[in-house]
Amino acid sequence: MCLPMQHEPSSEVESEEPISVEESTENGVAESESAPEESEVEDRAAASPSPEVEESPALPPAPEEQIASWRERAIRATADLDNFRKRMTREKSESLRFANQALLEDLLPVLDNFEMGLQAAAGEPDSMIYRGMVMVKKQLDDFLKGNGVEEISAEGQVFDPNVHEAVSQEECPETEDGSILRVMRRGFRMNDRLLRPANVVVAKAPEEDAGAGTEEGGGE
Repeated sequence: MCLPMQHEPSSEVESEEPISVEESTENGVAESESAPEESEVEDRAAASPSPEVEESPALPPAPEEQIASWRERAIRATADLDNFRKRMTREKSESLRFANQALLEDLLPVLDNFEMGLQAAAGEPDSMIYRGMVMVKKQLDDFLKGNGVEEISAEGQVFDPNVHEAVSQEECPETEDGSILRVMRRGFRMNDRLLRPANVVVAKAPEEDAGAGTEEGGGE
């Protein structure tokens, strides 16, 4: 009888190599480092904008709407042009009316001195000097009138601070309080624009004598 052959266990037994603690720690660190990278990739993918949906182009406005829009623009442009023309006409008219204002303002003191000389020469009314000065005075008045300059009425009028300038006050029982007694220097306006105010003396009511009132009270 033949006996079965028994195989002897091989001496070369494959032995599993033990894994050290350091290697396992390194593998865990590597896995933990790779995890954030994967999450960052996912976040970027989520944050990346999705492709926009192509919108259909806007339709042009209807012809009626275009006509209404252009009509409104034309009306506005016409109104602006009309206002501009009116403003330019008004400014041109004012510039012509008051073009000589500075010249006339400088001429008024000369006119004042001339009138003082005329008053001094009035002592000899038959002299040629006085007659000549009267003629020059008339020419000056015509020149001022031609440029729209007129004298401001003052004497006997109620004091108006807009056109009068009070230089003093005097008591005058016969005259109403606030009335103008005398004109010290004439005032002028040019086309409703004041060139200079008139210097005037204004009347005021007389002050009551306090002493007299006291004596009357004591006598009673």
